[in-house]
Amino acid sequence: MTTHPSPHAAPPPAHYVVGLIGEGIGASLSPPLHEAEAAALGLSYEYRILDLIELGLPAPDVARLLAKAQHDGFAAMNITHPCKQLVVEIVDELDPDAARLGAVNLVVFDNGRLVGHNTDWIGYRDSLVAGLPGASFDRVVQVGCGGAGAATAYALLAHGAGRLALFDVEQGRAEELAARMRSLFPSHPVETVPAGGLTDAIPRASGVVHATPLGMLHHPGVAFDVALLQPGAWVSDVVYRPLETELVRAAARRGHPVLDGGRMAVGQAYASLHIITGRMPDRDRMEAHFRALVADTMMSDGAKGSSR
Repeated sequence: MTTHPSPHAAPPPAHYVVGLIGEGIGASLSPPLHEAEAAALGLSYEYRILDLIELGLPAPDVARLLAKAQHDGFAAMNITHPCKQLVVEIVDELDPDAARLGAVNLVVFDNGRLVGHNTDWIGYRDSLVAGLPGASFDRVVQVGCGGAGAATAYALLAHGAGRLALFDVEQGRAEELAARMRSLFPSHPVETVPAGGLTDAIPRASGVVHATPLGMLHHPGVAFDVALLQPGAWVSDVVYRPLETELVRAAARRGHPVLDGGRMAVGQAYASLHIITGRMPDRDRMEAHFRALVADTMMSDGAKGSSR
């Protein structure tokens, strides 16, 4: 397997068929987000959901689904949990960043070859630039070292974070991610925070990234006490449903700069659309549409919850 995508792209199709493979993704906002922006760009574009749970398939069957999608003329497939690592061993070529991260969230079918990309980290890096202008990245603490955490840690270091401290309730996961990031960014100090160590680490941080599911609609709560933050420290949350999590709301109330998870979600979709079509989407238009979609789904989820 090579780690550099082929420079010979196939001619753009008249009609793009794109999909998403993962578990529990029936409510994904990717189809309306991609299709609306593609339509605004004058493209014929169809986005389909392939939910492994609904299909009754195990994660390793992602290989068979990709082969069928390629045979059926799909242009690309987005990949999400639990298949991002599995796909690394399936594709023919890897974008260098996907190879370093060991995770793929976009497979492009290019002249009979499967080319793997990772746009998660691009989405987060771009969100840092747009959403936290002038912020200090001298000392960053990250809470959560799973799939999203790998992308945010990589983006933080690529963006120039001076020192990164990683915490996870599973200490081994934090140690594994720290070791990987040290090998990729040897000039950047990367350390782990021991159990119970957040109360010491957060007051010394210029910014804190939250990369766990805590704060999602059905997983309420906060991962740390915002009262620990030093004045001016920023807070970033990867959760985007709701956009204003308890963490984001509490930090903003105390006057801290905040970055909600919507920018990362839009950023990865923006990068995916660009790679798939070669066109430049309108980021602001996608951002506005995404926030409207989230608001609509939150209202719908709230109505369902109140009826139970």
